Amino acid sequence: MPRWEVAVSSLDDLVAALDEPDGPTSVSSVRQPQSLRRAVAAAVELGWVSSANEAQNAGLRGYLEALAQRAALDAHYAAHPRSRPDLAEVACALAELDHHPLAAHPDLIQQAAREVVIDRPDADADDVLLWAASLRHHAGSGPTR
Repeated sequence: MPRWEVAVSSLDDLVAALDEPDGPTSVSSVRQPQSLRRAVAAAVELGWVSSANEAQNAGLRGYLEALAQRAALDAHYAAHPRSRPDLAEVACALAELDHHPLAAHPDLIQQAAREVVIDRPDADADDVLLWAASLRHHAGSGPTR
C-alpha cells in the first residue's frame, strides 16, 4: 500500500477530530517560551483574544488544520502527479492574487520560471516574479511595481 494511503486514514482521524464540536476539556502542561507567553499576555491585554487559553487553542487548531490541508494536498498529488502545478503556474496564480502588473504577462512569467531555476534550483513563485520583473525592466519596459 502506498505511503499516502496510510496517511489518509490518520488524516481522516485528524480531520474528524477537528470537525467535532468542542466538548469537555482537559488540563495539560505545555512548555512555552517566555517570549510567547508575554506575547499572548499582550494580545489578551489588547483585547484581541479573551484569554491565553483561547489564543493557544485557536493557534493549535489553525496549525493542525494547515497540516491537514497540506497532507491532503500531498496525498492528492501522490495519487495524481499530473495535477501538481508547475512553478510557472504557481507564479502566475500568485501574480493574479497579488494584483501584480506581471499577471498580464504570463509569457514573461513562464520564461522567468524556466530561467530562474538554472541559477536557483529551489526557486519559488516569488523568485519567479522577481526574475520576471528584472527581465521586463532590462527589456526596456521599466519597473513593474
